[in-house]
Amino acid sequence: MKPLPHRYEVVLSGGTTGYAATSAKGCPNLASAPPPEFDGPGDAWSPEELLLAAVATCFMFTLRAVAQVSRVDFISLELTVEGTVDRRDGRMRFMEIVLRPRLQVPVGTEPERALRVLEKAEKSCIVSASLATPIRLEPEIAREP
Repeated sequence: MKPLPHRYEVVLSGGTTGYAATSAKGCPNLASAPPPEFDGPGDAWSPEELLLAAVATCFMFTLRAVAQVSRVDFISLELTVEGTVDRRDGRMRFMEIVLRPRLQVPVGTEPERALRVLEKAEKSCIVSASLATPIRLEPEIAREP
C-alpha cells in the first residue's frame, strides 16, 4: 500500500436532461442516469447502484487482503448487495445495506475461520466504514464441490 493520504478524483459531465458521463483517470467512461424509480431510463448505472457497487467492490478487495493476511484460502466469492431507500425524518436515504456473500472455500477450510474473515472484511472496508447507513452481513460458506 502507498503511504496515506490517498486522493481520488472523478469527473462528471452532463446537461439539463439525459445521461451523465462519469470518468476517472485511466478508466473507461461510465454512463449514468436516474433509476426508473426516479423516472430514469433504467439502462444506465444509477447513483444508487453505483453506491452499492462501491460497497461490493470494496468488500471484495478488502476480503482478498484480509484472507491473505489471515491465511484463509477461498476459491470464489459471489456477492449480492441490496440497499433499501426510504424516507425518514423528511429525508430520503439508504436505510440499510445487506451484503450476502457466498464464499466458496477449499475442502479442509474451517467454516468458522472463513466466517471471521468475511466479518473482518465487512468491518475493514473503507467505503462501508464511511457510510452512516447500517450494513448487515448475511454470509454463506460453501465447500468446494
